[in-house]
Amino acid sequence: METIEKVLETLKNTDKPLKSGEIAQMSGIDKKEVDKAIKKLKVENKIVSPKRCYYAAQ
Repeated sequence: METIEKVLETLKNTDKPLKSGEIAQMSGIDKKEVDKAIKKLKVENKIVSPKRCYYAAQ
């Protein structure tokens, strides 16, 4: 599974916004890769940031 899909999947499977470090820990992906995926997902409007450094699926 591609990193971006895995990050989105992790966010969809939780009921609260997560920090990139928590996403990395839960998905087993390197934090730098998670940060790159988050940037792309934000551009595509698939995730939102309800508060600074926290992310949630739309």
